[in-house]
Amino acid sequence: MNSDLRAALRRYKPDKHRAQFKPRPKDKLVGVADVGLAGRPMLVPDTNIYIMSAAGTLPPPVRLLVERALLFHCSVCLAELATGVANLEPSNSAWHAVRDHYAALFDMVPDSRLLTPDHQVWLDAGMIAGTLARTQNFQKHQRKECLNDALIYLTAAKAGLPVLTANRDEFDILQQVAPGGRFIHL
Repeated sequence: MNSDLRAALRRYKPDKHRAQFKPRPKDKLVGVADVGLAGRPMLVPDTNIYIMSAAGTLPPPVRLLVERALLFHCSVCLAELATGVANLEPSNSAWHAVRDHYAALFDMVPDSRLLTPDHQVWLDAGMIAGTLARTQNFQKHQRKECLNDALIYLTAAKAGLPVLTANRDEFDILQQVAPGGRFIHL
């Protein structure tokens, strides 16, 4: 099992990226309204989609898209959700409901639709996150968020699937560095 740093350096060219990336206009990106009604789309929900769904705050067109889609689940998103559950104060009145909701969600994820980043995706995500941390002047907490987003984006890309996300600007700059992936924004 080899991870190829030289290939990642050639692919993502961190030395060539010096200027800050700017989000592209919303109309230049794929939004929920651009996803056709024919067929059953296959998607990877970003962590924020699970959270918005649990809170009942998904806009109706997004909720309908999620309901009709064949969902694939990224282990990175599940880890972020598990972190949120464990981070919620157990004395909080909502703790049991939140715990039970996400436990039931995890139980429904079939092994055949669970996507996990491999060693090369981890290396590539680190290359992208480091490049963006430098060019975007990210704070320490933003670097970790960027690494997770890059892992989700590249894991979905490797499976040939788009990520459904509320983080349009973050996934836009990821796509500018790694144009091989796709995302659909709210």
